[in-house]
Order: sequence, then structure tokens, then C-alpha cells
Amino acid sequence: MTDDSVSDAPLSPAERALNQAEADFGTPLDITPRERPALLRQVARRLEGNEATLPPEALIDALCIVRRKTWASQLMNVARRAGEVWVTKADTQEAAARTHDPRADIAALRLTLDDVLVSRWQDLGDSPRSVLEEIRADLADAGLILSGGQLEKLSRSIAGAFGSVDLGFEDDLRLAEERRAREQADIQARAERRRERELERLKEWEANLVSFDEVPGILHCSRREALRWVAENRLPIAKRETRDDGIELFFFDPDELKKLRARLPEWRGTTPARPEVLERGTKVGNAAIARVAALDRFAAHFRTARSLKRRITLVTGPTNSGKSYTALNALANAESGLALAPLRLLAHEFREALLNRGVPASLATGEERIEMPGARHLAATVEMCPFHKPVDVAIIDEAQMLADPDRGAAWTAAIMGVPARHVFILGAADCIPLVKRIAELCDDPVDEIHLERKSPLKAGGTLHLSELTAGDAVIAFSRREVLDMRAELMARGRRVAVVYGALSPEVRRAEAARFNSGDADILIATDAIGMGLNLSIRRVVFSALRKFDGRQTRDLISQEVKQIGGRAGRFGKHEEGLVCVLAESGSPAFVRQMLAAPPEPVTELRPLVQPDSDIVRAVAEEIGSDSLYGVLTRIKRAVLRPDDPNYRLADMEQSLEIAAALEGVEGLDLTTRWTYAMCPIDERDNGIQRLVSWAADHAAGRPVPPPGTGRLPHPEQAGREELERAEKRHKRLVAWRWLALRFPEAYPAQQNAEINTSILNDWIEQVLRTQSRMRESQKQQRGNFKPKERSDRPFAGKSGKPPFKEGFKKRGKPSGPRKRS
Repeated sequence: MTDDSVSDAPLSPAERALNQAEADFGTPLDITPRERPALLRQVARRLEGNEATLPPEALIDALCIVRRKTWASQLMNVARRAGEVWVTKADTQEAAARTHDPRADIAALRLTLDDVLVSRWQDLGDSPRSVLEEIRADLADAGLILSGGQLEKLSRSIAGAFGSVDLGFEDDLRLAEERRAREQADIQARAERRRERELERLKEWEANLVSFDEVPGILHCSRREALRWVAENRLPIAKRETRDDGIELFFFDPDELKKLRARLPEWRGTTPARPEVLERGTKVGNAAIARVAALDRFAAHFRTARSLKRRITLVTGPTNSGKSYTALNALANAESGLALAPLRLLAHEFREALLNRGVPASLATGEERIEMPGARHLAATVEMCPFHKPVDVAIIDEAQMLADPDRGAAWTAAIMGVPARHVFILGAADCIPLVKRIAELCDDPVDEIHLERKSPLKAGGTLHLSELTAGDAVIAFSRREVLDMRAELMARGRRVAVVYGALSPEVRRAEAARFNSGDADILIATDAIGMGLNLSIRRVVFSALRKFDGRQTRDLISQEVKQIGGRAGRFGKHEEGLVCVLAESGSPAFVRQMLAAPPEPVTELRPLVQPDSDIVRAVAEEIGSDSLYGVLTRIKRAVLRPDDPNYRLADMEQSLEIAAALEGVEGLDLTTRWTYAMCPIDERDNGIQRLVSWAADHAAGRPVPPPGTGRLPHPEQAGREELERAEKRHKRLVAWRWLALRFPEAYPAQQNAEINTSILNDWIEQVLRTQSRMRESQKQQRGNFKPKERSDRPFAGKSGKPPFKEGFKKRGKPSGPRKRS
């Protein structure tokens, strides 16, 4: 075909209409060859019949739609060149959407962007300062710190949004920022000096240690006795070294050895039958605590539990075997009781189970308290175990978490220290050796009950996405993979619910309720569903048989396949459960092998332990230091031997990092700093820096305001970036509320924090529920796009203020009914 023949081809109706409309418009529109194909598609959607014409306003609308993506890109480039890092993609897109002149130049677009920013600042807060804090939080997500020039430009923009025409606000802001910068610099400098001082103290202490040859002389004992006491773990070894020839050398703190002289007559006699119960309040008692702070006799730390005659019933079995039923009945029939769960969601479920049995129960989690007058039962998360109030019956759930490197120490403490006469420990069969070892260390008798699954669990075959049906749950191992799978299934017209770790318990529960009720056909989840949710799943479908565990990418182990796959075939809903694999994601034979495998042998029987506030204070007194960093460094380097026969020291790296950063904050006592070091934060979200800033305000007597919700677009318009930002803000609120329960005077605005948490939960839930984002995109492509009115701007905006916008009532909840499990 020749070029002449192409040029002589008849024009399409859209081409004829576009040419005519362009000619009638009169003013050149400078339509480029690159724009013309997209413009023709827009024109075709607006024509009614082959002979239809295109009115001028339709031509303008179509051309604006085609050019908006380019406009948004141009605005983003202009903002970046100007250093305006606070301008977001959503801002430039809204500015482009507000532009209705296809000939708009960059100056006109910039004015529209400034109007968008004014609206955004007004939506973000009630005052310029609160708006600035919200923007700083957003920028901190990306690790961005504003320069002086950027700060001045931003403050001028914010001041203009609130009608300020003078520089008073900007001057105040600049002075406040200078003060803040000086304060942060002072904190960092003091922290560095104090860390160096504590490390020097540690070196001096190590230099004063003595070898084993000097021990008999210090203790006035024979060399044989000293060797025996070392073997019995009675003499605390402060340091050990291995020579090049393989011989191991022991070193001891002479001051600690001298304090042990009074114990020699006892050691030369018989060993007590039960673990020692330590007394406190005297110098001798504190010295004993310091030895226990070595964590090599951890069971003795829990005086109340050791004073009781405890009995342990270990109930093991796979998922869906009814482990909690018998224990809950015993708990409900007891005069007093305690239920410890791994998640806040499960603590709520334990409380609801007690209330449904007519038993009043309170709740205690890291960020929440519900006090029920007269209640003698408590549901709590494991970390909130009360160690000093005896009860008749206690339940400790998910005991296989003992092996978890991050939280295992909390289960060790709970099992050793729960002050209950009858302790029910529930978990998978893998936990049996560790629980029995802990019981042995505590000298507690153990009864064992093993339950079988109520409905059969079988390995299925391979499935394609098109073969998924209602009741299926697809398992991925990252948030990104979950959302990718969600988008793909939504594109196929499926209704989808999702569950992953970054979602709050409330949102996870709402998503589970959507799936269970049939409002969603398919559930896509990470291994977060392996614990804490009642789900009516027919088939579990693995999208991968390997996962990244935070350290390496590895094959799933049998317990993970059983724990996750065991969610299939809920008893009473499905006759059997099937565990399948998504096509090209692995072999069904691997799943079959893992389901049939016996519990993996436990090679490490030493439970994980970590210090608590009592131990931290005792060690601080013994070493004569008020430095939390110094205390934790001593514990890590010198207190618990790496090859201790009974215990392993838990990972303390994050606590050490927080303690090191807090060294520069003056005015907080040791216990308060330890509390900050235990706060649940995300290091990847600048969590330590934010925590130190809060602690500095706390120490200075300044109230610490709660994190806001930030700018939340309408749920139908939210993308992954906005969703992730909201999830991060929710995590910050969790940390803030955790601290507010412990320091209410420093963190006073708890009601605002609860409101913001509710807004974020409801907004995230609505984003996950919406199925219309792609339809909205398709409507824009068809030319039905119309710019949103102002009332359709953000879902919620002002920090601490609930939204009152279309379709939403107070506290951000949907106006229509919503099911909750």
C-alpha cells in the first residue's frame, strides 16, 4: 500500500468531527501528532451517529482530558526544581483536573496548583502549626528534612491558606524550628558523649576482672569447690575468652564473688527442691537480683508464681482442633482468671467468649484498657501479663511462639511468671519440648492433652486464578503481593477481601467479616491469617512456597504449612479442608509432604529471656550507673553467657538503639527511658527519631500531640501510596497510645488519638472495600470525567477532627450498615 493510498483513505466519523470542530474553534489548539490518537478516542465516545458533530465545549473537554497527564507531570517537575518536596502527585493531578483551558500555560497551571495547596492546608488542620506538623510527618516517611529556605517557602504557603498577610507566623515558626534544631543537636551530642563514657566504664570493669586462678582465694574455698560451683552455674562468669589452642578462659567480677561468700555454707549443703524466691529491698537482696539479672536463674525472678503450687495442663493440637474450648470452660468456672493472647484481636475474642458465658471480664492490651467493675477475670495480650496478682486459672495461647526470635521472651516470662494455680498452655505440638523444659525449670508438674483436628485436612492440587471459587483464600507473603493479587482478581470481576500484617486488628476483623458473610468471594492474605481470625475458608491456596523471614528467603517449614493450611475446612461449615498451590508457584507434593510431616525436632531447648524494669533497676544499682544504654550493654556483653545451659538472651538490638538515642534526653529517669525502649515502633518509619522527639517534649514538660490522620482522599480515589501512608500513620498512633497509657500527663489528648485511629481504620476499610476505582478510571477514559466539587475533596482531614462529608457520619463511619464479626 502506497502513502498516496493511505492519504486517500476515507476519514472516520471521529476524524471528520475533530477536523470540523478544530476549524470552527478558530483559535489554534496546537494538537500534536502524539495527542491526536488519544483525542480521536475521546471524540468517538462523544459522537452519536456517523454524521454527528462535536460542539466546541466537547472539544475543549476532550482535549483537556488528553493533556491532564502531561500537565500533572510538568507541574511535578516545576515543584521539584523549586525544592517544594511537599507537593505530591495527588496535588498535581488535582490541579490538572481543575484546569479547563486546553491552552493553559505553566504559569496558569502553577496558580491552580497553589489553589490546590491552599485547600490541602485548610483540610489538614485548624492552625498553621498543626498543618506544619502534619506535613513534617509526611516528609519524614521519605526521610526528607527541610532546609531553611524550604521551611520559609512552606510556612509562607501555609500562612496564606489561613489568611495571614504578615510574617509573624513565619518568624515564630523559624524561631521554633531553630530551637528544635538546637535541641536535637544537643540531644545527639550528649548521647554520643554518654555512650562513649559508658563504653569506657565497661572497659574499666572488664580490666578489673580476675581469672579463675584467683577465685579460690577470694571465696576462701578449694579449687575443686570453685570448679564445681562454676559447673553448677552458681558463680557468675563475667567474661570468657577462647585461646588460639582452643582452651577457654573464665573471668569473674571480684566484687560479685565477695558478695557470694555468705552463700557458701548453703552451697556446701543440699540444693533446694524448688527455685529460689528472691527477696528485695536490702543490699544483699539487690545483689541477688543482679545475679538473677544475669538471667541464668530467670524463674526465681517471679516471686508470686514461685510461692504458688502451680499445675500446668498443656493442650496441643493442630488448627481447628478445639484447643481453647476446654480451657475457656475451666476459666469461666473459676472464681478468678486470666487469658493471655498473642494479639489484641485475640484478647478481645477471649473477653467476648467470657462475656458470652456470663463472666464479667476486663481487657488490657498495650494500647487499650477496658475496666469492668467487679470483674475478677482479665483478657490481655501476653506482654501485659500481671505477675503479682494470683488467680485460680490462666490460659496462655499460641505457645509455639516461644521459639519466635522477636516475641518468644514474652511467652517465657508469661509461662514462668503467670500467678495462677492452674495454667492451661495451648499451642501446636511443636511447643511441647520447650514448655516441658520451662516447667522443669519452675519445678511445676505438667499434664498433657493432645487433640486431633475435627475435620480432615488434605493436600489438593494446582489451581489457576480462573479456577478460584467463593470460599477460597490465597496466601501471599508480602503486602505488595497481596495487593497485586487483589488488583488482578478485581480486574477479573471478583469481590476480594484482604488481610495482612500492616492492617489494624479492627480492619482485619472487618475484612474477615466481609469474607465470612459472602460480601467478598475470595480472601487474599499473608500468613497473618494463621493466628487470631475465625475464617470460613474452604480451600487455602498458596501463591508461593517460599518466604522471606526477615533474614533470608527460605522454604516454608511444616509447622507454617500446617498452621496456615489448617485454616481451611472450618468445622461446622465445610466437611473437609483442602490445601492447594497456585499454578506455577510450587509443587503440591511439597504441601502433601509438609502436612504429613511429624513435628520438627526442637534442637534448642533454652527459652528466650529478656530483662524487665525490675532487673534493669537492679543491674543499674549494682554497676552504679543511671544510663540505660550502659545497663543494657552490660547485660548483653557480660551478664548471660552465650552457652548458658538454661536460657538464651533475646535480641535486644532495637532496645539498645533506642536507649543509645535517648542518652541525650535529660530529665527522664531510668524506668521511664526503659519504658520508651520497649515501645512498639517501626525503625523503617523513622520510629526511633520520632520516639526521641516525643521523649524530649515529655522531659521538657511539653504535651506530646497525637499523630494526625493526614490528608485522606476519597476511598475510591486512593492508591497504594495513600493506603501505605495511612497504615504508617496508624502504626504511629499505636505507639502514641501505648505511651499515653503509661504517661497520661505527657500524652493528654487521648480522645483525639482514638478519633484519629477510628478515622484511619474506617478509611482503610473503605479503601479495601471499594470495587469501583477501575470503573472510575474507565469512565474517565470514555470522556465522562467531570472535575470533583470541593465537597468531594479529602475523606477526612483535620487532625483530631472527624469528617462530615458525603456518605460518612461522625468518626468516619459509613452511613450504611456494616457487618462486624
